[in-house]
Amino acid sequence: MLYSFFTSLIENYSFLNVFKYITVRIALSVVTSFIIVFLIGEPLIKIFKRKQISGPIRQDGPIDHIIKKSGTPTMGGLIIILGIFLGTILWADLKNIYILTVIFVSLSLGLLGFIDDLLKIKLKNSRGLNSKLKFLGQIFITLLAIFILSRYSDHQYLNNLYFPFFKNIVLPMGIFFIPFTLLVIVGSSNAVNLTDGLDGLATVPVMLVALSFTLISYIVGNAIFAEYLKIPYIANAGELSIFCGAIFGSCLGFLWYNAPPAKIFMGDTGSLSLGGSLAAVAIIVKHEIVLAIIGGLFVLETLSVIIQVVSFKLTGKRVFRMAPIHHHFEKKGWPESTVVIRFWIIAIILALVGLATLKLR
Repeated sequence: MLYSFFTSLIENYSFLNVFKYITVRIALSVVTSFIIVFLIGEPLIKIFKRKQISGPIRQDGPIDHIIKKSGTPTMGGLIIILGIFLGTILWADLKNIYILTVIFVSLSLGLLGFIDDLLKIKLKNSRGLNSKLKFLGQIFITLLAIFILSRYSDHQYLNNLYFPFFKNIVLPMGIFFIPFTLLVIVGSSNAVNLTDGLDGLATVPVMLVALSFTLISYIVGNAIFAEYLKIPYIANAGELSIFCGAIFGSCLGFLWYNAPPAKIFMGDTGSLSLGGSLAAVAIIVKHEIVLAIIGGLFVLETLSVIIQVVSFKLTGKRVFRMAPIHHHFEKKGWPESTVVIRFWIIAIILALVGLATLKLR
C-alpha cells in the first residue's frame, strides 16, 4: 500500500525512489511489524487474561511444566499474524503473485489454527480440532497454493528440486511436485506446532529461518547474485524477502512477551501459520532441502515424535521419556530455560550450516 503510494509519486518527488529498493523495504517491514506487535501485545494479553483465553496443558507432561503454564493466555499467533500482514501489505508489491500466495497460506493456516485453539478453550481439552479435519484443512490450503502458483505465476523452475552443495544436480519432479509440496508445507506447519511447547522455544528458531530466507529470497531474486552463486534466478522472488522480514520483526516483538516466563503462547494460530508460510517461501525460491537444514530443530522435534510412536506400537517401549524431545530433557531434570537456550544454540548452528550451502557448491 505505502509502497504503491510512494512509487506513484516518484516522478514528482525523486527522493521517493528509495522505496524501490528491496533492502530499504525489508528494513521497513521488520521495523513496522516489530512495532505493531510490541505495541498491541500488552493490551491484548490483558484482554485475553480477562476473557480467560487460555488453553489446557497436556496432563502427561512434567508436573512443574503443567503448574507453570496453566492459565497462560494462548492465541498469541493472532498478534504475530497481524504484524506480518501489515508489515507485508504496507511495504511489499501487492501485484506480486508470490506475495499474494504466501499471504494466502499464512492467513488460511492461521485461521485453521485459530479454530483449533478456540475448540481447545471451549471444550477444555488439549485435542481441539479433530486431527483428520486439521490434516485435511492443511492439504486443501496447500493444494490451493499449488494451483495459484501453477496457474498464475511464470515460475519456470517450480517443479524442479535443487540439491545443496551441488551445482548441476536438478531433479524435475513433474506431477510428483504436488505430493512433495504437500509434504513440505504440511510437514513444516506441524513441525513448528510440535516445537511450540516451551517459552520461546519455537519463536527464536522461526526468527532464524525467517532471517535466513530473507537473505535467500533476496539473492534468488537478484540476477547478478544468483549467477555468482550458481543458483536459479527467479524473477520477482526478491519481494518475498519483505514477507520474511515481516515474520522476523513480528516474532521479535512477540518474543518480548513469549520469553521465559511467557506471558502468552502463540498457540496453533501462530505455529501452523508460521511453519506453513515459511515452507511456501522455500518452495517458491527452490530451497526446500535448505529449509530442512536451517529448520533442522523442527525436523528433530518431529522425528522424536515419529520414533516414539513407531517404537511404542512395534515394541511397546518408549525411546524417549516423553515426546517431543524437549519434554524428554525436562523429564531428565533439565530446567526449562536450559532446554530452550541449548535448543536455540542448535538452531543457530543449523542456520549457519544452511546458509553456507549458498556458497559451498
